[in-house]
Amino acid sequence: MNPVIGIVDDDASILRAVRRLLGAAGFTVKTFSSAEEFLAFEHPEKISCLVLDIHLGGLSGFELQDRLVEAHLPIPIIFITAHDDVSTRERARRTGATEYLRKPFDEHSLIGAIEKALGRSRS
Repeated sequence: MNPVIGIVDDDASILRAVRRLLGAAGFTVKTFSSAEEFLAFEHPEKISCLVLDIHLGGLSGFELQDRLVEAHLPIPIIFITAHDDVSTRERARRTGATEYLRKPFDEHSLIGAIEKALGRSRS
């Protein structure tokens, strides 16, 4: 069974592009347009890795991560953001993010980060 990669971003074009990219790379993908939509998902435990935008309308990516920790759902997270700064990078590092990618990121960086999150080596 393929791992399910969750993508949370409030930008519909990012959701489409990343869904296509990861689908072409052989992953099963589930998209969410907000943190709240992800929290309403009935089976979050089926998500193997989360590609999570930091700056969302409503709950932020960091707030979603906090909720996942509180719910004891240890989903590896790759944070993505277009609003890069030192404090945001440092917070992502402190919270245990698998990776932190600045938009626009290249496909190899994203797929490599997902492989790392899934504990796979790249061939």
